[in-house]
This record gives sequence, C-alpha cells and structure tokens, in this order.
Amino acid sequence: MNLGSGGQDPELLRRLLRAKDRMDAASHEAWPVPRLAQVSGVSEAHFARSFKLAFGLPPHRYLLTRRIERATALLRDTDLSITEIAFSTGWESLGTFGRTFRDVTGENPGAARTRMQAEAREFGGMPACALNAASRPDLRMAVSEKRRREVGDIKGAEDKEAP
Repeated sequence: MNLGSGGQDPELLRRLLRAKDRMDAASHEAWPVPRLAQVSGVSEAHFARSFKLAFGLPPHRYLLTRRIERATALLRDTDLSITEIAFSTGWESLGTFGRTFRDVTGENPGAARTRMQAEAREFGGMPACALNAASRPDLRMAVSEKRRREVGDIKGAEDKEAP
C-alpha cells in the first residue's frame, strides 16, 4: 500500500481534503465533527484523529483559524460593522467573537481594524496574500490553554523540566 503524507492512505487524504475544502468554502457554517466525518465517509473518531495527523490541527481549531483569517480580512478591507463581521464569519455571539479574536490575535477587533487599516495605507503596494500570511493566527495550542498560560495557571512545555 502506498502511504502519503504522515503515513496516511492517499484515498483517506483525498477524503480529508474534501472536508477541509468544504470548511474553507463555507467557514461561516457550523462544521461539527459528525458532519465533517459524513463528508469524508469515515467514522467520527477516525476523521478527528486523521485530520489532526494530516493537517497539524484538530478540525475545530482549523475552522477557528479560517474564521479569524476571514474576520481579519473583513476588518482590514471593509467598512462593515464589527457585529456584521462577527455574524458573517460564523459567530453566534458578538461577545464570543470579540473574546476569541482577542485571545487569538492579542487585540480586540476594533483596535485590530485601526492598526491594519493604518498598515494598509503604509504598505499600499503589498499584495493581500502577503498581508494575510503575515497575520495568520497561530492555533497550535487551544485558546483556553493559551488563556490559562497567560494568567499563570499552567506551565508551557518549554517551562517543564526534562525527565
């Protein structure tokens, strides 16, 4: 058997890509694991395990990354209200959007908009894809874990002593 990336079957990778493409195309929709597993034609547990192995993030964090990226682009490139952006990118509550956006990016949506629009004027000739890549959120760790680390409740892997 020919194994692809991460030692996974190429057919499974194609199925996982199908689910990933659906999330990319409609990140504003709800994508619970059962729905994604159905799109991929595999069991829920197998899907969740295989998706993380293939793409380096669990499905929920991948979707969160796409929503934050889309919201960031809308904040930078449009005059839509923050409420309109929150709901159009799939958030069910303005408060949850604002808190999650702040936890992931380090600033609230209004401050991010002000900064990004000023940068856009400064870097007017830079392609949007380069700006997007530079501002891509890092979600290798859960937002809740990041929050706990910031208040000192847990130590990061780099703070732990080696055995």
